[in-house]
Amino acid sequence: MTTEPAGPAKGPASYFPSIEKKYGRPVAEWKDLIRASPLTRHMELVGWLKTEHGLGHGHANALVAHTLAEDREA
Repeated sequence: MTTEPAGPAKGPASYFPSIEKKYGRPVAEWKDLIRASPLTRHMELVGWLKTEHGLGHGHANALVAHTLAEDREA
């Protein structure tokens, strides 16, 4: 298990507080939705979050990038 460095989040995770505030769902719930989707490719998932869930491109991209990276590490 990796330890998060102290200080502000960097990379895709830096979007998480604004995602939770804007869309009213915790990041863990968005990650569960991404993992439950039959889609597997990055841009397919980004497009799906945008069209089906109304996320902006940057927020969708950050969630997908972080989720896929976690899954590769597991």
